[in-house]
Amino acid sequence: MNFIDLHCDTLQLYAYDRVSAGDLFQNECAVDFLRMKEAGMSAQFFAMFMPVPGHCDYLKHPEIYRDGKLWDEGFLTVLYRGFKQSIEEHSDLVSHVSTWVDYENARREGKLSAFLTVEDGRAVDGKMENLQELRRAGVSLISLTWNFENCFGSPNSRDPKVMAEGLTEFGKEAITEMNDLGIIVDVSHLSDGGFYDVAALCKKPFVASHSNARALSPHPRNLTDEMIRILADKGGVMGLNFCSAFLLSTGEGEDSRIEDMVRHLEHIRQVGGSEVIALGGDLDGIGGKLEIDSCDKVVQLFDALKQRGFTEEELDKLAFKNVERVLRECL
Repeated sequence: MNFIDLHCDTLQLYAYDRVSAGDLFQNECAVDFLRMKEAGMSAQFFAMFMPVPGHCDYLKHPEIYRDGKLWDEGFLTVLYRGFKQSIEEHSDLVSHVSTWVDYENARREGKLSAFLTVEDGRAVDGKMENLQELRRAGVSLISLTWNFENCFGSPNSRDPKVMAEGLTEFGKEAITEMNDLGIIVDVSHLSDGGFYDVAALCKKPFVASHSNARALSPHPRNLTDEMIRILADKGGVMGLNFCSAFLLSTGEGEDSRIEDMVRHLEHIRQVGGSEVIALGGDLDGIGGKLEIDSCDKVVQLFDALKQRGFTEEELDKLAFKNVERVLRECL
């Protein structure tokens, strides 16, 4: 079935032992071009996730360190180079797309579309020229924060004070710049205060690329019902995250089950309508016991939704139509 996924962390493979892990064409991770093609996917958003300094012993590539410390520019260069090289080597199968027209052309040519994103706006370093440079490099979406404060604002947190904090002055100005540049604003990982600032400032639809419903799972990474309605009213989408911590009612546990994914999608559809649902599995960025542990198994979720009464039109909206609407308006 044709579908688009808004978030995976597969590009991390370039930061460690590429020889054993493979590349984007075929690898030991959860997402690669071969399985994307087999699954019927039209597009995958590949995130350049910014690792936490001091907690990245798994990163083995020498170019990502300077003076023994994590070097953000070097890290991004390694991931970007690997992304581009894999696509160039398999240009008959996939294209790096960064605009709606690029995406349309790839579909017309029967190719997969690979979007490039940044997870954690710390890579921008508080400079508008860095936003512009990322766009020139073909970055289509930026997750404003990860789990730590940065130049955009504060992250999701169990601390109410942190959670209430909004965007920085730079962050507020950057929303307008991102809209003008054609970079999709992503609020997954952002504080609640930051979410409401984005909603007030964003002129175009924005997304929560990999977040679920907080009413069903209390993790602060998820969206409240009010947020879901606001996101829907703004024409945005939220990508279903396959992580067990964001699916389970306790917010704890390792079992990521399709039945819980269905519960969240049913709730989100009820709260925000069928136009706000999308997929953002977070594959290769999550652990635990995953019932869907590879991109070619997502069809199992569609089968379960069909059994629960989702119509073909609703399944198409979830799979690709809603995201395509956002792409048309933002890129």
